[in-house]
Amino acid sequence: MNFGAIIIGDEILSGKRVDQHFEKIVGLLAARGLRLSWVQYLGDERERIAAALRNSFASGDVVFSFGGIGNTPDDHTRQAAAQALGVDLVLHPDAEREIRARFGDQTNPIRLLLGTFPRGVDIVPNPFNRIAGFCVRHHYFLPGFPQMAHPMAEWALDTFYAQYFNRNPMVDKAFLLTGPTAYESSLLDLMERIVADYPALRLFSLPSIGPDGQRRHLELGVEGEAALVDRAMEEIRLEVEKRDIVWRWRD
Repeated sequence: MNFGAIIIGDEILSGKRVDQHFEKIVGLLAARGLRLSWVQYLGDERERIAAALRNSFASGDVVFSFGGIGNTPDDHTRQAAAQALGVDLVLHPDAEREIRARFGDQTNPIRLLLGTFPRGVDIVPNPFNRIAGFCVRHHYFLPGFPQMAHPMAEWALDTFYAQYFNRNPMVDKAFLLTGPTAYESSLLDLMERIVADYPALRLFSLPSIGPDGQRRHLELGVEGEAALVDRAMEEIRLEVEKRDIVWRWRD
């Protein structure tokens, strides 16, 4: 199962706020033996959000959408989700109950807009202030505020996807390669062979350049199931030694 994230807000794209969702969702997934397959950043533009959601609904991926579910004119996610699903917006009874529990006699139509969601969705409880998010078709629509959104994302993972946790524990190992031939271009044939022979692994190559602009080393490794990783790394070691490339294990 693939996991994706949509992070919405003009304030992030303009640099007025620093995104805190990407790093957090990566960490929440990693702690459960899962990984993020993709992320998309979008501004507060309803048609663009709706188009992105149509694509992600069709993918079957689990998607966490952060931001834009408020009731101000620059919030478009609820409307865009309804548009992508081809349904109208209605006041969700569970969301209404949470809002009334939060505000009591101060509940009014403006506040109830916070519980107006696409028809047919379920709510995602908000332990911070009881203003719910919503979910439909493995998509979880959460507030932009990290202190609200992150516990809600964690709840969704633990409630609906525990059967996928740590199913195939992943490891990654890498060599740090140095020397005049420790370049990606000179090792491309080796990388292509490893990718072809081990399709279940993810290969990575990360050149490192120091502050003086001089090349320091090439980090070359693979990620995946432990036994396969060990086999692939042994092949890489043998090949780089044949080419007189100096190597050491990455810490």
